[in-house]
Amino acid sequence: MLKLSRQYPRFGWRRVRELLRLQCIRVGKKRARRLWKEAGLKVPRRVKKRRATGSSENSCLLKAARYPNHVWSYDFVFDRTEHNRRIKLLNVVDEYTRECLTIEANWKIGSEGVIEALEKVIAERGAPTHIRSDNGPEFVAKAVKEWLAKRGTQTLFVEPGSPWENGYIESFNSRLRDELLNRQLFSGLREARVILGQHRRWYNEGRIHSGIGYMTPKDYAASHSKAATAS
Repeated sequence: MLKLSRQYPRFGWRRVRELLRLQCIRVGKKRARRLWKEAGLKVPRRVKKRRATGSSENSCLLKAARYPNHVWSYDFVFDRTEHNRRIKLLNVVDEYTRECLTIEANWKIGSEGVIEALEKVIAERGAPTHIRSDNGPEFVAKAVKEWLAKRGTQTLFVEPGSPWENGYIESFNSRLRDELLNRQLFSGLREARVILGQHRRWYNEGRIHSGIGYMTPKDYAASHSKAATAS
């Protein structure tokens, strides 16, 4: 019984008894139950699955957004035109409202491109408290870090190779690829920018999200704006 219990940790005494029977070892029910208890055997309690939080204290689960403009996250995605030229996309989302704040498309995007994209969004919405991102070469550029610091925005760098720590932008990237990039072939950069802009508007104004009560990001953000005004 001890050997079988170690081999099949999710089996109780009844199943173990049946396994013994299949091995031509006859044990009565009462005896099997008594021996099981005397040996201190028991089936471990089921443990609820938990999402990996990673080792970084800056992960989206350990430092979650609590209100609009609290935490933005951003990341790069790559695609190719019909002529096989690579396009680089910079995606920025508000983690609380799920709004896609911008999708910047260009052949190359360095620190200056990141700053320019964030400047446009901040001019419209104000600066966030935190920006979460992968601590990759594009994001550790001195110019970007200094620019964010001047605006009072703190950076939350997640562990390299741990996409679950930046789950909201990773989720957006996955949906963008599944719902648009894998279905649409761009003739060039100009067409890509137009179609990506249309997709962003639909994502914010027409696509409902289960995580925010099956509302669109725009409506969810509006509901919080009304609540803040009323209070």
